[in-house]
Amino acid sequence: MTERLYYHDPYLREFDATLLDTVSYDGQTALVLDRTAFYPTSGGQPHDVGSFHDVRVLDVIDIDDDRILHVVDRAPSTTALHGTIDWTRRFDHLCGVPTESFHLGTEYSTIDLARDVTAGEIAGAEEEANRIVWENRPVAIRFASAEDAASLGLRKESRREGTLRLIDVEGFDRSACGGTHVSRTGAIGVIAVSSTERFKGGSRITFLCGGRALHGFRSLRDVVAASVRVLSVMPSELPAAIERLQSDAKEQRRQLKDSQERLAAHEADALADAAASFGSLKLVTAGLPGWDVAGIKTIASRIVERPAHVAVLLSEPAPSSIVIARSAGLALDSGAILKALIAKHGGKGGGRAELAQGGGITAPAADVLQSARELLKPGA
Repeated sequence: MTERLYYHDPYLREFDATLLDTVSYDGQTALVLDRTAFYPTSGGQPHDVGSFHDVRVLDVIDIDDDRILHVVDRAPSTTALHGTIDWTRRFDHLCGVPTESFHLGTEYSTIDLARDVTAGEIAGAEEEANRIVWENRPVAIRFASAEDAASLGLRKESRREGTLRLIDVEGFDRSACGGTHVSRTGAIGVIAVSSTERFKGGSRITFLCGGRALHGFRSLRDVVAASVRVLSVMPSELPAAIERLQSDAKEQRRQLKDSQERLAAHEADALADAAASFGSLKLVTAGLPGWDVAGIKTIASRIVERPAHVAVLLSEPAPSSIVIARSAGLALDSGAILKALIAKHGGKGGGRAELAQGGGITAPAADVLQSARELLKPGA
C-alpha cells in the first residue's frame, strides 16, 4: 500500500521515499514506493510528472490494490529516492473548479451538465464562482466515514465506502474528492467561461482558470487585434463586419455560379455544333482545361439535351476527371464505356447508362479520347 502524501498536503513539492518494487506496466518500467506526493490520473485531474534525481516520471497510475505505479524512463540505481514534482504543471491543475462532472485538461477544462443552461445562468454562475475566489476563503481537508459524511451536507453523495476525504470551501461547498486543491480560493485567480455548446441533450461549459485564463485572454486579445487590423473596424464592430463579409461572399458565389453556368452553356453549344458524325450518332470528345468535374458534367448534360448525341469529356491537366453522357433513347451504356476506358487507361469511377463519371486518370487526354472514339464508332 502506498501512502498518499498529497491527500494531506497538496502543496508538497519534494519528498523522500523507499522503492518497494520495480514492475513492468504496458512494456514500461514502473516503480512502487512506500509513499508518494505524485498524484495519479483520477477524477478528471491529470497525473503529475517530475523526477527521482535524474529518473523522469512519465505517468502515475492508481492500481486497484492501493498501489500507485510511477512509470519512469528507466529504473533508478538506488532504493532511497527523492521525488520532485513538476510544480508548474501541478499548480495549474490545482486551479480547476470542483464540480459534479468535469474534465481538467492541459489548456482548458469542461463541465458537462444534464440540461441546457441559459446565458444568464452561465453568467450568474461565473460571477458567483469568482466572488468565492476573490474572497480568498480557506479550503480545508478532513476525513470522515461514509456514514458521517452523509450527514455533513455534501454537494454530491459519494458512492465510495469507508473513510472519505472531504474538501471544505469555507461557508460554500463541501465534497468528497481525492484530488489536489488550493489551500485558499484566492490562489485560483480568476475563472472565465470561454464557450458553451449543446452536448448529449445538455450543455458543455468550457472554462479557464488561473494562468490558463491569462493565456486565454492573451490569445483572444491577439486574435481580436489582428482581426480589427485586417477589417479596419473597431472590436465592437467585428460581428457586423463578419456578417457583411459572409453576405458578400454568398452573393459572389451566386454570381460566380451564374457565370459558370452561362459559360458552360456556351461551351456545350460550341462543342455540340462541332460534333463528329458516326452514322446517325453525333459524338463530342474533348479535353477541357480549367474545368472541374462539376463543370464538365454540366457541359456534358447540356450537350446530350440534343438528340442522338454522346459526350466524352475530360478535365485537364492530369490527373483528369471524366464524364460520359448520352442522349435519351440511345442504346448506349455510359457506365460500360467508362469501365472499358478505365481498364485501359487507369483511374476509377462508375455510373448509369445515361451518365457516368470518374477520376484519377493520368494517361494523356488525347489517348483516352481516341480510345473512346474507337469504342463508339460503328461496328466496334
